[in-house]
Amino acid sequence: MTFVNAGTLGVLPGRREEVVSILTRRSPDLAAAGCLLYEVGIDDDRPDTVFVVELWESAEAHGASLRLDSVRASIAEAMPLLSGEMGGFRFTVIGSPLRD
Repeated sequence: MTFVNAGTLGVLPGRREEVVSILTRRSPDLAAAGCLLYEVGIDDDRPDTVFVVELWESAEAHGASLRLDSVRASIAEAMPLLSGEMGGFRFTVIGSPLRD
């Protein structure tokens, strides 16, 4: 079943663009690991927040991606720029009116 991980990352004041740059860096490893969609966004009304929506082939594929060296390096690079304030949700996709 397709798996969604959607969340918010709190960033230190003035560091949002750095976090966005790290998260949007091209990563062929994610597609190879089963990532179908990885979108990063911002809202100017929330300047210290980055939004991320991920669509994966499965929850297991998402979990396995967190063990990839490239993903671990990106996480390590972003961590000092984060405030520790995080939110979000995860769910298994049941269906969509856009596909069979």
